Formats: sequence, structure tokens, C-alpha cells
Amino acid sequence: MNENILGIIAGVLTSISMIPQLIKVIKEKNVDDISLVMLLVLITGLSLWVWYGFIKDELPIILSNAFAVMVNISLLICYTIYKKP
Repeated sequence: MNENILGIIAGVLTSISMIPQLIKVIKEKNVDDISLVMLLVLITGLSLWVWYGFIKDELPIILSNAFAVMVNISLLICYTIYKKP
């Protein structure tokens, strides 16, 4: 299998992995089972992958991780909106 195709498939799968969680949070308006630390660490790691992608000039790394950052930032925004005091 071509390594670029493998990278794109891996990037797509990891990028969409949090979408079901985001949909569930939006529908239920409940973030009690979401870890803030996990979200922050994940967003940081994904952002570093984007930076790495720019350094290496690898578009699949940049695009897949940038999309994942946006999904997880959306989840973080939901976390701040729906978190019970």
C-alpha cells in the first residue's frame, strides 16, 4: 500500500474519532464524563503534530491533525458551556 494513502487513511480515522463524542455531548448537553485534562493534552498533542507537519511539509499530517484540533476545540467549547458548576 502506498505510504501516502496509509497516512491519509490513518489521519482520517483519528481525526473523526471524537466526532461521535462531540455529537453525544451536543445532543445531551452533558459533559460530566469528559476529562478536561485529557482534552487539553489531546489538543496540545494534535497542535504539535500540525506544527510538525508544517516543518516536514506533509499535507496529510497538517490537514488531518488540524481537523482533529478543530473537533476537539469544539468539544472543549461545549465542555465550558455545559459543565455544571
